[in-house]
Parts: sequence; C-alpha cells; structure tokens
Amino acid sequence: MKTKYSLSSEQQLDAFRDRVKYYFNLRQQLAASNRNDEDEIIRSTPVLGASRKFAKFTFKGANQLLPHKLLANPITSLFYKIGSKLLDKRIEQLKGEIKSPWLLIDPTLTPDSFELPVFESVTVSIIIPVHNKFDYTKRCIYSILKHSGTVTYEVIVADDASSDETLHIQELIKNTLINRNVPGLGFLKNCNAAAKLAKGEFVLLLNNDTVVQPGWLQPLVDLMNKDASIGMVGSKLVYPEGFLQEAGGIVWSDASGWNYGRMGFPDAPEYNYVKEVDYISGASIMLRTVLWNKLGGFDERYTPAYYEDSDLAFQIREQGLKVVYQPLSVVVHFEGISHGTDITTGIKEYQVKNKDTFYQKWKDVLANNHSPNEQHLFSARDRSQFKKTILVIDHYVPEYDQDAGSKSTFQYLKLFVEMGLNVKFIGDNFMRKEPYTQTLQQMGIEVLYGFEYASNWQQWVCNNAARIDYCLINRPHIAEKYIDFIKTNTRARVIFYGHDLHFLREERQYAVAPQKGLLKSAADWKKRELTLFHKSDVVVYPSPMEVKLIKEIDDTINVHRIQMNIYEKNSSGKRTTYNDDSRDLLFVGGFNHPPNADAVLWFANEILPTVLKSIPDCKFIVVGSKVPKEIASLASEHIIIKGFVSDEELEQLYDACRIVVAPLRYGAGIKGKIIEAIYHRKAVVTTNVGAEGLDISGGQIVVADEASVFANTLISLYNNKQQLTNMFNEAPVFIQKYFSPQQAIRFIESILTV
Repeated sequence: MKTKYSLSSEQQLDAFRDRVKYYFNLRQQLAASNRNDEDEIIRSTPVLGASRKFAKFTFKGANQLLPHKLLANPITSLFYKIGSKLLDKRIEQLKGEIKSPWLLIDPTLTPDSFELPVFESVTVSIIIPVHNKFDYTKRCIYSILKHSGTVTYEVIVADDASSDETLHIQELIKNTLINRNVPGLGFLKNCNAAAKLAKGEFVLLLNNDTVVQPGWLQPLVDLMNKDASIGMVGSKLVYPEGFLQEAGGIVWSDASGWNYGRMGFPDAPEYNYVKEVDYISGASIMLRTVLWNKLGGFDERYTPAYYEDSDLAFQIREQGLKVVYQPLSVVVHFEGISHGTDITTGIKEYQVKNKDTFYQKWKDVLANNHSPNEQHLFSARDRSQFKKTILVIDHYVPEYDQDAGSKSTFQYLKLFVEMGLNVKFIGDNFMRKEPYTQTLQQMGIEVLYGFEYASNWQQWVCNNAARIDYCLINRPHIAEKYIDFIKTNTRARVIFYGHDLHFLREERQYAVAPQKGLLKSAADWKKRELTLFHKSDVVVYPSPMEVKLIKEIDDTINVHRIQMNIYEKNSSGKRTTYNDDSRDLLFVGGFNHPPNADAVLWFANEILPTVLKSIPDCKFIVVGSKVPKEIASLASEHIIIKGFVSDEELEQLYDACRIVVAPLRYGAGIKGKIIEAIYHRKAVVTTNVGAEGLDISGGQIVVADEASVFANTLISLYNNKQQLTNMFNEAPVFIQKYFSPQQAIRFIESILTV
C-alpha cells in the first residue's frame, strides 16, 4: 500500500483493491498448500471471518461508487477503514500459514563454499550485478549450480565496489568469474562492463536477489534456438511467498509500466503461455551476445539505473526482433533488496527521472503502438493489438497422439499461430492435461483451464468480445453449448467444424450392423447438425462428398471444404528408399471411435485368416488408445495389440510395416489414419468408406469392400515389390498436393474472408 504518501481518492481505492485481491489470492494459495483448512480457520475466528465479509462488502462498494463519494460519505468511509484494518490483520495471519510452493534455497543450508563447473564451450554467460548483499549472491549462484540442468554456462559476478564478503567470492565460490569496479560505476554501467567478458552464445542478466528454479535455463535457450526472430527472452518472476511478480511487462503510451499479473497466481492460464511483451524486468533476461554487442548493451543515458531494461526491449524491436516471455523459466525474486522500494530516495529516485528520459526517446513509438494507461489490457499483455484473434473451442485440449480428430484440431491451432493470428483455446472440460496443454502454451496459445474459467467463461467472452474476430467451434455436441452465447455476445465470425457428419456415420453403421434406436439417433443428429449449420456463419468439413451432401440438403448453407490434416512436404523418418524387408500389417486408430473397433474385429475374424494362408509369417499389429476388451482379447501369435504408443514408437512401427490396413465398414468424413499412413510413405489397403473424399486415381490407396476381395487384394499388393516401391516414391507428391500447409492456408484464408 502507498501509505507513505498523500493519496487521492482514486489512489486509495486502487491500493485497497490491490489488498483485497491479495487477500483472496492468499486464501486460494492457502488451500493449494494443503497446510490448513481455511474454512475452519474462518469459522473458529469470528473477527477474521468478518474481515472476509467486510472485504467483499467494501470491495463491491468501491467498484460501484465514485472514489470521492465513497470516502466522503461517513458510513461508507467507516466501512472502508474498518474493512481495511481487518483485512490487513487477516492477510498477516494467512501469510504466516502459507508454505511457498516454490523451491527456495535455504541460506542456512547453502554451503560456505562450493565450486562451479567449467565448460569448454559456454552457451550462456550469466552476469550477476552486485553491490554487497553477499548472502543473496551466494544463494543465487548456488541455485544456478543446482537447477541449470545440462545447459553449459559461466557465471560472471559484476562487483560494483562491494565491501563485504563479495571481495572473497572467488575463494568461496570457485570458478566464478569477477569483474570488479572501484570506485563503483552504478548498476547500468556495471552490467555493461561485465558483459564484455562474456564468452557464451547468449548473455543472461540475473539479479543477485533471485533464486532460480529447477529447469529454468533450458526453456530460455530452446525458445531462442527455435525462433531466430526472437531478440530477447525473459523469465516468470515470482515472489518468495509464491505469488506472481511479473509475467512480462506492459508499457503504456505515457511510458508508465505494469508488471503484468502482479500478486496473481503463477499457475493461472493467463500467465503460462509464451507471448510477446513490451518488456521484461531485468531481473532475468537473456539475448544473443552478438545482439547485445551490436546495441552496445544498456543505453547509458539511463545511468545509474531504471528504464534501461524497457529501453533495451524497445531497441530490440527497432531491430525487427521480438521480446518474448517464457513461463517455463521460473525465478524467485526478492524485489527491492538491491535498491529498496522508496522512489523518493536513493537510486530509486531515477525511476521517476528516467521515465521522462524514456518517454522523450520513444514518444512516437509509444503514441502509435501502445495503449493509454490501463486500457485494452487483453491485447496489451501480449502485444496482439495488430493481430486478429481466433477463439477455438473443442471438447478438450487436443490429445494429438491419441486420435485423428485431436490431431486435426492441433494442426490447425499450429497453423493459426503460423498465420499470425492471436489464438485462444477453450476445452469444454477445462482440464489442464499434460503434456498437451503445455505444448499449446509453448506455441503461444492461451489455454483457458481450471475452475475459475469453467465457472466464468461467459464473463471472459463478454469482457473480451470486441477483440474476438473469429470463433472456430469443433463437434456438434460442443457447438450446441457455446454457439448461441458466442453469436449473441460477440461480433465474431462463427465457424463450425464438424469433423464428420454424425448422422451419416450412424446411418452407415445401421446398414452394416443394425441396432435398435440407431436410425432414430441418426435422424436426431441430422436435425441437430442442420440447426448448427444454420446458426453458423461458415460450416467446414474435410470430405468433399460431405460438403456436396450438405449442399444437396440445403443449398443456402455456407459450407466449405478444408483439409483434414496438414503435413510438411518431406515425410517423417530417415528412410529414402523402399524397405522390402518389412513384413507386417499395421492398423492405427483410437478406439473411442466405434468404427475402428468394428474394423479391427472384421479384419481379424474375416480377412486375416485368408491372408495368413498365403503369408504365414506376417503379423497384424494394432495401435490405438483406449483398447476395449473385445479388441484386447484378439491378442495371439499373429495379432499384436500394442494399444497406445508414443510418436517415436509409432514412427518405428510405420517404418517396419509393409502395408497399412484401414478396413472400415462404416463411418463418415476423411480418415486421418489413411493420410498419416501415406505421409509415412506406406501403401494403404482400405474400403470405399475409408477412401471417401480422397483421390485414389494416383494409386496411393487400394480399395476393396468384400472380405474375400480385401484379403486377395492385400495378398497381391504384399507380393508386388514394384507397386509398393512406386507407392513409396509417390507418397510425398500426394501429401504436398493435397495436405500441405500452403494448401491449408488457402482454405483458411478463403473461409475467414468469405
């Protein structure tokens, strides 16, 4: 709180709101720490329980009344004062009860002396500017030793005229490099001087009042290596109590700055995706040494300190590069240890002075590219003000290695990012399932998860309605839940992606295996799907046959075709020539999808026996998640039920198999399993249902519907080395023609602008 100063009514209320937010964050943090039952504490402590009621009541009043009215009114002012005191008392109690979730290095357990490794080749030069405070410096360096994994590094201590044990740091922490200034140069020039010693590919500036967390360094390096357009990356900064200090910084048009997410929860969705930011606080920032030298380090007009990190970020963008926040790199920061917190005295005074210096230097950029103070936070937090935003909704975070539908959704999410869209994702179950959620977040996608969003997704949509340009909703049962609200409360173009026609799939299932109620269910699906089509601005399906069928049903429906999958030109794997030593047959498909179970049972019972008479040494390998009992029971000498496998093992299975079979008797839409098999340069034998929507004229796919014909066709192809070789060689051409990123972009661009 800003209690030292004479505050305006607005400032007093801002401070109070911060305390209320802090209080409720503490409550949530306490529950997460599993230390105590917070509700029991409230019940057993009436005064502290009352503080929660006062907080809610007064906070509500603070948001409904004008500041001067609230504080001028004797009654509301009394509530404000009493609520504030009780709130402060409760906050102090909660702070004492919470165990920080962050792994801190206990200074009492830090060895008096230790040794850093020496590497022949240095990837990162870690520069730690210090002035005394040796205990903090020692703890910081010890955390680097313990938590930096396999990244090679050197530690350069930039000593600015210390007089404590820092003078003996090379004796106490062996292999530490030192750059000592006597007399002192001040923070900024101290950093610049020490950086001249850097031998690493990257320069990383790290405050000495920090404790780096396990695995903090590799994500920074990975991000820089993955994207040459990134000029600087920075860490997530966390307070020792476990609250967020910063998830990237915002600079407003008046040059004032925000530590985005301050006092929030580090694990909240909005703080855990890779994103562009205006700046990153210099407590932990990394850039290429070449770029640092080109810029000449920090601009010395900001001597001795403050705004130099913001200025560096602006200089990097001036070079056409990005400044990016990496949430996987977590650093605990004891803010204020270096320079204190009082901006009216000492070095902190320059925080005010240098703001004006910064404004004068960058006023044109600020006017053109930055929002007024506290406005347009949705775009200011990730610099998306010049991007179109697409909200993608599906049943859950796409489990891209589990089923074809998820793989398709995942590939389009990736494509949207590559097209420069600002991508947000809602999974209807609001679960943070790993590694899938983190994969999206590392691509730069904000994934909404957790109870807070499950309960308040409608409010999130309304709050950000003006910035949502497109909404892609997957699958009928999900679209029914969201489409009306999205249409009513936003101006977004709503795109419905059905994946396949559910009513058509069930009609075909009935034709193959009649079941009571299937036709009624199919008719119900048809009604529901047609209702969704009419509510949507655009309807998309991968199969041209399904697009044609929808048009035949109602030619007013704005339906378009998109690709089912997106693949680069070069197929996966290292093999460039056909492998005639391969022997086995492979089926790939998740068993959450009923047609896949039927296909395997039909093949195992009615086709494989005939095949084995001619090819007795081959095996039928079945890959797919969520294997049901009737499939598992097929396991035998010739039938290998693998179930779910990793991408690496699947690639090995593709490489080792001779032919991929997709004996689908019913279903709808384009089959991702067949496209994937061709991507892996495999010959495919399937049915007309399996080949639906795909070009079979080039010979990449062989089709047979009857069991005996399927078996004989498979045997003939199995023994035809020349045909198998031709199919292997032509596969990349097929993928590039029909399933390339360029083709997918053309489809999407036409849909977004139609």
